[in-house]
Amino acid sequence: MLDPCGCCQLCAPGEGEPCGPAGACGAGTECLKLRKRRKGPAAPGVCVCKSRYPVCGSDGLTYPSGCRLQEASAAAQERGEAAVSQRAKGECQQAPSIVTPPKQTWNISGAQVYLSCEVIGIPTPILTWNKVIRGNYGVQKMELLPGDRDNLAIQTRGGPEKHEVTGWVLISPLTKDDAGEYECHAQNSRGEAAASAKIIVVNHLKEVPLKPDQGAEL
Repeated sequence: MLDPCGCCQLCAPGEGEPCGPAGACGAGTECLKLRKRRKGPAAPGVCVCKSRYPVCGSDGLTYPSGCRLQEASAAAQERGEAAVSQRAKGECQQAPSIVTPPKQTWNISGAQVYLSCEVIGIPTPILTWNKVIRGNYGVQKMELLPGDRDNLAIQTRGGPEKHEVTGWVLISPLTKDDAGEYECHAQNSRGEAAASAKIIVVNHLKEVPLKPDQGAEL
């Protein structure tokens, strides 16, 4: 890009910088004109990226725009690393992961208890709950909840962050049959993840350890 005199070469302005002469901007960007001021000279425009949507890079990272990807690619090449190319439009897909696992819970029969679990993934994963039933020789099977239990309910909601899901197992009233291990399971097209915790039913509150293991709740 030439300077206003037309005699010297200048670096074209990049994303977020004021537009150059005649609204000139760097490759992949365009000049966005600002609202005219009531008084005084017109405000200069700002260079913005033409592709104003997230893109997935060949390095597995999501970039807010194609321009940011180009910046990352240039920086990688300066470090002697491979250039970063656009793999796809939109955010990079990722297998589910457990953000907040359920915690071991102690309580007496007749009480109300719950387990919670927070998962994330792209696409947003589906969260389900299972009760782990262990048989002989360590063999186990999963009982998909809620099943036909009148005292057990499952709730899920999106959030708190984008592509996150939070789920709860609510049991009221708690019975000895409800004791056991409960698994939070998340799955999407990229994979799956799981975490589990136990509900321990006691006869009296005094049977609950004074200093339960880290992560245990009443």
